[in-house]
Order: sequence, then C-alpha cells, then structure tokens
Amino acid sequence: MAASVVNLRNKAETPVRTVEFSKLDFTNCPVRDLIAQIGGKWSTLLLEALAQKPYRFGELRRMVPDISQRMLTQTLRDLQRDGYVEREVFPTKPPSVEYRMTDLGRSLYGPLAQLLNWAEANHDAVRAARKKFDETEK
Repeated sequence: MAASVVNLRNKAETPVRTVEFSKLDFTNCPVRDLIAQIGGKWSTLLLEALAQKPYRFGELRRMVPDISQRMLTQTLRDLQRDGYVEREVFPTKPPSVEYRMTDLGRSLYGPLAQLLNWAEANHDAVRAARKKFDETEK
C-alpha cells in the first residue's frame, strides 16, 4: 500500500510542506507538543506583547484585563519553561519582576506573526464560513 502524502499549498499554489503520514509518530509529535502551549488562549497575546518590549508583571496584567492573576502566572511560567520567555527579579522593595522574550521566543515570533497577520486578514471570511455552515446545519 502506498504511503499517504499530503501536499499543503498556499494561495499561490506553491508547495509549503509535504507530510508523509506513514512516517509520523503521533505519540511523540513535535508539532502537537509545541502547538499545545503556544496555541493557548493567553500565550499568543503574551508573546505578541513581549515581542515589542520587556514588561513587568503588573503591566502585563493591565494589558490583558480579563486574565486572572493565577492564569497569567501559569502562562508566563509555561512560556518560561519552554524557553520562549525569561524572568528577571529586581532587588527592589517590594521585589519587581520583568519578563522578556528570549532568542528562542524571537525565533518563534516570526512564524507566529505570520499566523497572527493571516488571522486578522481572514477573520471575517472564517466567521462568514462558520455562519453559513451553522445555517445549513439547522
């Protein structure tokens, strides 16, 4: 039996990536492993902010007012654990903490920025497609 191969293409019909499914290890998939973290509800917003400049915890909290302090702390820790963000504690009273993007985080941000730009450019089209689908499913 021939291996399943999918050639993913962009609008200009140029090959972007060829995936040979018979050779994929779904139990140890690097794409799924990494996307699980950066695809989170808050991670993308925080990476977007930190790509611009370093921020203190309180500044990030004010930038994203609907995130809880607990969720902000956890998301920043997860991003730090994966090496995208680093945390620096300043010996002030009370101590202040600043977060900044690492070199690994900056290398991620290039492709992520392309996805964010695509999402902004295509959001209306996706919403229209969803609406059309939902109307036909009634």
